[in-house]
Amino acid sequence: MFNSNSQNLSLTPLGAGDLIDRAVRFYRRNFWTFVWIAAPPIVVGTIVSVGWKILGRELFSIGSANNAGNLFLFSLFSGFGNIVIQLFETVAVLTVMGGAARNFVRHILFGEAITFRQTYKNVRERLGGLVAASTLISLLLGFVGLIIFYFALVAVTLAVVVAVAAFSFSPFLMFIVSLILSLAIMFGAGWLFFLVASRFMYVPQVMLVENQGIFAAFGRSTSLAGGNVKRLAALFIFTIVAAYSALSLFYIPLGWYAYVEGVQIFSFDGDTVPAWYEIAGQFIWQASFILLMPVWMIGLCLLYVDERVRHEGYDIELMAARQLGEIPAVPQSFVNPLYPALGQRDTAPPPPRSEKSSMSPLGLK
Repeated sequence: MFNSNSQNLSLTPLGAGDLIDRAVRFYRRNFWTFVWIAAPPIVVGTIVSVGWKILGRELFSIGSANNAGNLFLFSLFSGFGNIVIQLFETVAVLTVMGGAARNFVRHILFGEAITFRQTYKNVRERLGGLVAASTLISLLLGFVGLIIFYFALVAVTLAVVVAVAAFSFSPFLMFIVSLILSLAIMFGAGWLFFLVASRFMYVPQVMLVENQGIFAAFGRSTSLAGGNVKRLAALFIFTIVAAYSALSLFYIPLGWYAYVEGVQIFSFDGDTVPAWYEIAGQFIWQASFILLMPVWMIGLCLLYVDERVRHEGYDIELMAARQLGEIPAVPQSFVNPLYPALGQRDTAPPPPRSEKSSMSPLGLK
């Protein structure tokens, strides 16, 4: 049965502001449900990350008799562990987002309740495919992001060198031109990254909502993702700004307390930064991730439905289903009185039409 959400699907495409506004409103209505859905993979990732950091401090005697060699090895150990843990946590989060996508899309179309149980039931039913798709997305976006970042860094360096050589007579013009060129290159690199990322963003929704396989879902996502760079970038920027705003609410009091206790926060010496401060910072970062990951998931689901409305008239399809009901299947024994051969593929083909006749088989001009 269709609810008010499906009845109010608008023919007007969602703009970036509309997308963020609707995502926040949906999140506010189901706040604790979304938090519980997002929590398990992030909590597990946090525990593993904290345990890895504690193990590194014990292995390399950080906090007792430090030396440059131990600190260097600890940095390598900690950095490698963080990359691997973040990769697995990202895959787990994307997998859960896939399960939540089906639940949320059915909620906005059919009024089904958003529940923790239904979300993880969806994940369990397509666990292998979701994990494989999430891993491919994470690796592809990480690889593409590194390449784009590398070329952007090289382009910025060359642009600054050219600006310095061309405007060496005026330090002010040199600074202005270098800044403009750097910002333009960074903007272009960001646009290129989101152009690539937009091709993969509907894969979990297609797999769960349309029951497609992995490679079919990638192709389907690419076909739906045209012209979404601006809206995807707006959603990402909003999420990042909101994340750092949430972080500041917790990090500032933690920094004040650490300052009172005499902790040198910006020191690179592991002996001066206690374990409790690093663990507290890790918990704060992961807590903000739990709070804001649902906004990203809701925004992508809204974009998915909006793209189907734009490209496929999905709202018209829903309206027709609501007004007319399901179209019944044609019985195998049914014979169309206007075309007796319908449904009887083994019978002889109809006689050829006269070239002078302009009538169709149904008698319509």
